Amino acid sequence: MNFKEIIEEIYHKVKNIDSKGEVASYIPELATVDAESFGIYISTLDQNNFGIGNWQDKFSIQSIAKVLSLVLAYRMVGEKIWTRLGVEPSGNPFNSLTQLEVDNGIPRNPFINAGAIVICDILISHLENPKEDFLAFVRSISNNTALNYSYAVAESEKEIGFRNIALCNFIKSFGNIENEPSEVLNFYFDLCSLEMNCQQLSEAFLFLANNGRRTIDNIAILTKSQSKRINALMQTCGFYDESGEFAFKVGLPGKSGVGGGIIAVHPNQYTIAVWSPKLNKKGNSYKGMRFLEDFTTKSELSIF
Repeated sequence: MNFKEIIEEIYHKVKNIDSKGEVASYIPELATVDAESFGIYISTLDQNNFGIGNWQDKFSIQSIAKVLSLVLAYRMVGEKIWTRLGVEPSGNPFNSLTQLEVDNGIPRNPFINAGAIVICDILISHLENPKEDFLAFVRSISNNTALNYSYAVAESEKEIGFRNIALCNFIKSFGNIENEPSEVLNFYFDLCSLEMNCQQLSEAFLFLANNGRRTIDNIAILTKSQSKRINALMQTCGFYDESGEFAFKVGLPGKSGVGGGIIAVHPNQYTIAVWSPKLNKKGNSYKGMRFLEDFTTKSELSIF
């Protein structure tokens, strides 16, 4: 498969379309990024790697980090993690309070804000230095010691995070948060500020295309079964209330973030990261979604 030729063709096609989206200006620091940025990077298990556009520019991966925090928590506590979290698509906005009332404080899945906040609580209960330990974990699975948080983005989110504060306290009222809400929220805002470029993001997720094993040394990050379940959750819940649309049009497990990034995984083949900051009405990258739809159509490679 000549991925380079396909990516170049679709990149130039999508780059020139009129993007109807807007950057996530409700987080002040994200409003400062170049809205016209557009980058792609693919990492394959046979090392047929390629990047184009702004693939070297770092951006805040936001909710994409929720997959990595879930992976770490899943490694630590195993299947009992699902007693505190569901695995169903939400069908509602990612910061909705409604379902928590109906579900007695159990978030519908780990990728909506409520679910990721519970994951942060689990990690705080099991890690001595959660912020430092989580970053060390991401660096280890990425084989990249240069990865770091964006303190400017984290502080920007803390200034406007009133809905997340409400979510955390609401979950606490049901007994599904064990630690102090302020500590949980600080960790949550920090992990969402994690910065990567498209290459780093693609490489960080390559273990999920490799049955849960790092490609550089075949060390297991997750069991094969756990890796399958993370991919299944990305397939059904990775794009907020547009997850069904992504599965229908793209056909890959993936996760988006309001920083404009998308990571998509083809098990046993590749990971591909796309970044374009303008978001559609559902909070997903407008050009990123278009690119990946065309990419799986043109390459005729999806999980279906």
